[in-house]
Amino acid sequence: MNGPNATDRAAPAPGPAPDRPGGAEWALRERVKELTCLYAVARLTGGAGDPDEALRGIAAALPPAWQYPVVARARVVLDGRAWSAGAEGEPVAAQSAGVLVDGQVRGLVEVAYLAERPAADEGPFLREERALVDEVARQVGLLAGRRANADEQERLRRHLWRSERLGSVGQLAAGLAHELNEPLGSILGYAQLAQKSFGLPDQTGRDLDKVVRAALHARDIIRRLLVFARQAPTQDESVALNDVVRDALVLLDSRCRRGGVRVGLTLDAALPEVTGDRSLLSQAFLNLALNAVQAMPAGGTLTVTTRACSDGVEFEVGDTGPGMDDEVARRCFDPFYTTKDVGEGTGMGLAVTHGIVTSHGGRLTLDTAPARGARFTVALPARGTGGVHGTSQG
Repeated sequence: MNGPNATDRAAPAPGPAPDRPGGAEWALRERVKELTCLYAVARLTGGAGDPDEALRGIAAALPPAWQYPVVARARVVLDGRAWSAGAEGEPVAAQSAGVLVDGQVRGLVEVAYLAERPAADEGPFLREERALVDEVARQVGLLAGRRANADEQERLRRHLWRSERLGSVGQLAAGLAHELNEPLGSILGYAQLAQKSFGLPDQTGRDLDKVVRAALHARDIIRRLLVFARQAPTQDESVALNDVVRDALVLLDSRCRRGGVRVGLTLDAALPEVTGDRSLLSQAFLNLALNAVQAMPAGGTLTVTTRACSDGVEFEVGDTGPGMDDEVARRCFDPFYTTKDVGEGTGMGLAVTHGIVTSHGGRLTLDTAPARGARFTVALPARGTGGVHGTSQG
């Protein structure tokens, strides 16, 4: 026979069966699992639902996408919190990718095998699985970034709404104060003039004293209204905040001792001076310190701290009182809002303080929670740093 024998023909190269690891059907099944996982992750990260539920769902979607899902465990970590799904036990092999948000690592996505599996040429995990971990970590980072942006937008919206409301109330308060000033001045003037009359009955003299005291109290409230509305005249000078704090604490010393309030004082000796109205800054500090003392009727600790910061100076007033819930904290700077009993406060102290601080180009922030006390921080531009001090406005 001239033709080749059947046994002389070249035998096909050996290879995996189509449905075995490395085979065509196996590769297709693995690819379908990975695409299914990607679809689930995209749906979870693209929705508007609860981010915690989305991260929990992402963790649950990962193990079925791996070659050996029965012994796979997935873990998603973000900002110190973790969501996991799959098998339980100690991992023998794991692959992970960091979660980046604005260039910072905020967590990770990890898939681990909890039992030994046959290793392919590329290791215990497939190349596609390693790529899948990277992509899921990227999607989690995008989700975290969107959540942070949404939280910041909500914070800014609330701040804008509150600023607009305070501005409107300030305009109304200024108009009301100007309308009351003239008749109040007449009442005070005539009452003081009548006090100088000869032969006044004792009861009439006592009544006139009450009228004068009430008129002076009303005038003080009007002055506070004008400060809140930033229409009170101010006098700029160089102010050493440490001196302001020391002088104000002298005025509060007896009240603190009577109330069992201990004062913890930490002053920065190298504190830069600020530009502003000394009397108004003294009033702002006194309002905060007095508010703190009143929050501790059974005694406690009043902490006062001054320090230099990158863009100016800060003074901080804290207490060990009951703190505030979210509702009270949101409204505490509103004019005439108070949680005190009738006769114990007008609800203007913190509103006036806010007006003084902002008129000096500064900011006033609050850190509080129920049973954790309250801490008010005032930040002011240092003298010569270009901070804008708001003078009187018409």
